[in-house]
Amino acid sequence: MKTPRRLIIGVTGASGAIYARRALEALAGTDVESHLILSKASEMTIRYELDMSGADFAKLADHRYAAGDVGAPIASGSFKTIGMLIIPCSVRSMSEIATGVTSSLLTRAADVVLKEHRRLALMVRETPFHLGHLRTMTSIAEMGAIIAPPLPAFYAEPQSVEDLVDQSVGRMLDLFDIETPLARRWGEDLEKGKRP
Repeated sequence: MKTPRRLIIGVTGASGAIYARRALEALAGTDVESHLILSKASEMTIRYELDMSGADFAKLADHRYAAGDVGAPIASGSFKTIGMLIIPCSVRSMSEIATGVTSSLLTRAADVVLKEHRRLALMVRETPFHLGHLRTMTSIAEMGAIIAPPLPAFYAEPQSVEDLVDQSVGRMLDLFDIETPLARRWGEDLEKGKRP
């Protein structure tokens, strides 16, 4: 029996819940199973920013786990995944992962992804960064994680906030070789990037 492609989605309390919602919506149109963990703080942010309950938000995923459920399948390296996307990622969660001192299923799952040499991508949401943040990013990048803040790609000619969100989310999903129509691509979708 073939193992399905599975992507763990972690959502922290950092601002940017719209990115997580859009990622889950995009995954619903693919062959990739979404395995969602919401931190306790993320439920507050989801309520503030999206006017949704955590329970309603969780319905967007194929599988959901409680933040305290450290016995969940995704807490074990024997449960095969293509990796984990933390979207958005708070500095606190990033710091826990970098030290290996995990306090929740979200950070434990990220630690498992790293130890199994699978892809871990962090959409870090903080600005400005102080030296401690930057050192933590260096440390976790040296461990194999990808740091990918949601920076706007103005070459993609965004016309709305949704366009900006889609481009960032599409590029994050690209990191896992997940095809979606979200990202507008230089040299492909954008006429000005095409060469004769």
